[in-house]
Amino acid sequence: MAASNPATTTSTYIDIASLSSDQFSPYSHANSLILATNNPSDPTIDLTTPLSRVLFDLQEIDSHIHTLTSRSALEILTYTSSQNAAAQRILAKVEDERARLTTSYERLEKEVMVRHQRAVDAKEVAQRSWEVLRLGRNVQRILALARQLEVILAESGLGGGARHGKEDHAALTRASLIVLAFREAMSGKDGDDLGRINLVKTLRGRVFEDGEARLLDFARRVVREFSMTTLSSTPSGGLSTAGPTFRETEDSRARFMSAVHILYLLSPAPRIDGERMAKKDFEPEHLIRSLQGYLHTAITSSAASIGRALGQLPTLDRALLEASARCQNVVALEVLLRGIYAPEHPLLRADGSDENIKNTTDEDSDEEDGIEDPTEQSSESFLSLLLNALDTASLPSYFWRSLASSLAPRVSEILNRGGVAARTLRSQRDTVRAEIRECVLRGSKMPRTVTLGNSGAAAKAEQPVDNWEREAAVMVGSVLAPLGR
Repeated sequence: MAASNPATTTSTYIDIASLSSDQFSPYSHANSLILATNNPSDPTIDLTTPLSRVLFDLQEIDSHIHTLTSRSALEILTYTSSQNAAAQRILAKVEDERARLTTSYERLEKEVMVRHQRAVDAKEVAQRSWEVLRLGRNVQRILALARQLEVILAESGLGGGARHGKEDHAALTRASLIVLAFREAMSGKDGDDLGRINLVKTLRGRVFEDGEARLLDFARRVVREFSMTTLSSTPSGGLSTAGPTFRETEDSRARFMSAVHILYLLSPAPRIDGERMAKKDFEPEHLIRSLQGYLHTAITSSAASIGRALGQLPTLDRALLEASARCQNVVALEVLLRGIYAPEHPLLRADGSDENIKNTTDEDSDEEDGIEDPTEQSSESFLSLLLNALDTASLPSYFWRSLASSLAPRVSEILNRGGVAARTLRSQRDTVRAEIRECVLRGSKMPRTVTLGNSGAAAKAEQPVDNWEREAAVMVGSVLAPLGR
């Protein structure tokens, strides 16, 4: 086989182009060598000649490589030397740049770390300054609230000194809102930090807690002393219906309304899982207990006086008159409570959707010292709260039935002792029945003082409430049933 380019090759036997072709197949090449050196008709195949040809080709290829290497060695070495020199120059430049970059990085890292530490310190100082500023504003607001509370209590005569002016019931209600504002501040997110400040501790004990106790004492005293009856006894034992004037009645109403508002607002309203209590779940503990205590005192006093009078019948008229007067107060209490609605409580939420709005409003109002007046009212009156707590439909009915349940044991005790008192009680049963019915009738009438200044309700004045005859029957039965027939 002749070479395709004799000027650039050293072998005339090997087809280098064919051997280096991409389509070269060793199987096809071996098959062609065997067919070229053997006759297809021979019974055996001789592989010696093909192997010799292959070894010869290998020797020729090795000789060809050696010749090419020897001829191009100087050029290869020169090229390699030039490439190595160029690489060394590039490496030197890269090393210089690397050293320069390393130095710049170290300097930059040092500057960045120093500035970062300064920034961290500045951030910490700013955060602490903001916390101090926020606490300072809260303390300033609490101090302003304490001053307002002290001024209101002093002007209302509840500050421990002499009263400087006329008792202002609305101011006492605002004082309750001031106490609630302090509660809200102490139960907020800064409450724990505020609680560690000595000034706040002092104001909490000497101003707010003491002021709250004075307000509650005032409100409980007003409820305890509530009276609008027109019934009273004369020194000769007769009945007098002289009542208070219109001005006295209005003042009594205003005092009572302020008192029940104070008791409602200052009743505990704890947070549940950090959330404000829903208004529908709120139970005004102070208000309910004070009103229940008023009713319990009226029932207990009436039961004691009537129980003693049943053993001394000449004094029964006076005892029944006192019971009638107490029941008239209960009737007046029911009428007033029906017209008094629960004010907006700043620590309660109307529903779940209002919580975020209220929180936003509270945060915006942290810089204000004023307290809004709860003019908005709910649809639930204080009477419904009390009736639900007592599980009854009417306060007069509750009064007479509780009184009746207390009289039966006392009558049995008189009968068990026997003597003149028991015989007199049995002989005067008709008189006792009539007097008890008259007592229930008098006590079930709406006092005239409740309707003063209200022409629409004046027609109902001195009229008995509904179902008074049923209550009279219960009272008569509790006293006369143990007497037998």
